[in-house]
Formats: sequence, structure tokens, C-alpha cells
Amino acid sequence: MHNPFDLTGKVAIVTGASTGIGQGIAIALAKAGADVVGVARTSVEETSREVVAAGRKFLPIQADLASTAPIQDIIDQTVAWGGRADILVNNAGIIRRADAIDFSEKDWDDVLNVNLKSVFFLSQSFARQLLKQKSGGKIINIASMLSFQGGIRIPSYTASKSGVAGLTRLLACEWASKDINVNAIAPGYFVTNNTQQLRDDPDRSAAILGRIPAGRWGSPEDLGGAAVFLSSSASDYVHGVVLPVDGGWLVR
Repeated sequence: MHNPFDLTGKVAIVTGASTGIGQGIAIALAKAGADVVGVARTSVEETSREVVAAGRKFLPIQADLASTAPIQDIIDQTVAWGGRADILVNNAGIIRRADAIDFSEKDWDDVLNVNLKSVFFLSQSFARQLLKQKSGGKIINIASMLSFQGGIRIPSYTASKSGVAGLTRLLACEWASKDINVNAIAPGYFVTNNTQQLRDDPDRSAAILGRIPAGRWGSPEDLGGAAVFLSSSASDYVHGVVLPVDGGWLVR
């Protein structure tokens, strides 16, 4: 019987794959059968071990998505290694915290470059490869609760993640007819490097947990099912969705 969630034979690119959400998604895709290209600024050795332990191949690519310079090389290396590209997970992201009244232009530009600009241009290069392959494929952008809400002290992050949601919808409108699915996952409050400051603040952590119906911070493993679904043939008629995986945060 055909398993619509089976990713055997697929090649997935995951950015920001060294830790946290990117690592969790890379491992989940491997367990579903995909070979994985892990893109990160730092070592992806731990992710590589987990993917190989799941019986899949892993290609590490060191790249800094603060600029668009590495983008075409990521696609070229992927195709040279795996023969194709099928899935792109745009997870790489950074955050800067400061009151809006004091926020610097550098902190604005740094965040928008990684979180939004590179997402668009990597998606563009990936889609061009899919059209060349005539195979269709899946793009999953990592959005945020800040795609829906304002937040505080993170103006460039909120702007970037609101932009990711809008970009997801636009690309879905343009590329659905080309057999390219573009969707997003909006994680709630997860245990990652970006939330370390919040988790270290007892008052903020308690306030956040008090609003999450599930009563806990998310772990990267909690995103695996959503990522596999949006990467698989089970989601072939799903386009432009921003799927919250948030322990119920938005419904409180």
C-alpha cells in the first residue's frame, strides 16, 4: 500500500540545520526517507549523525545566509550530490532584541537579510531547479507567532516573519500551477537558541507558559509531523498555508 507520507528517494535542503528547529526537521525528514542537505554557519556534525543513524545520506554545506552569495552554490552542490532537489525548508533565522525607540539600522538589516531576503532568493533558485527537473517540489518556510502578532522589542524579527507569511502566500499563488507547493510552519514558543533569553527570565517564562494550553515549551521534535506532511504527497493540494504548531497559543 502506498504511504503518502513516505519521502524515500527525495532530497531535502534544510537551512539552519545545526541545532534546534532545523535539526529537528532534518531528522524527521530523514526518518521519513529523505536524504538531507544540512546548511548552516556552524557545524552540523550532530545532525549528520542523527540523519545517518536513520539510514539516510547527509551532505553538510557551510554557508552564511546573511547575504545571497552562497545561494546558487547550495543548489548546485545539492544537485551534484543527490542528482536532484525536491524539498526546501527555509529555517535559518536570527533575532535582535531592543526597544523600538532605540533599534539600530544594522539590527534591522541583519535580521531582514537572513530571515526574509535570503528566503526569497533561495526559494527562487530552488524553484528554477524544480522547473528544470520538471518534477515539482515542496517549499516550507518557517514563520512564527510573530507572523500573526506584534510582540515587543523585536521589530525587525516581527517584520521579517510577517513578511515570510506574505511571501509564502504570494509564491503559492504564482507557483501552485507549476506543481510547486509553498507553505509555512509557524512554531510557537520552542526551546531554541532564539528563546534562551526568554526562558532565562523567570517572569517572562512564567507568563508565556501560562498562556500555552499545552502547558510546556515546544521541542524541535514537535515540528516533525508538520514538516513531513508538508514535504510529502499527502499535502499535494495544500498551498499557501501558514500552519501554527504552538501548543494552542493562538487559540487562548
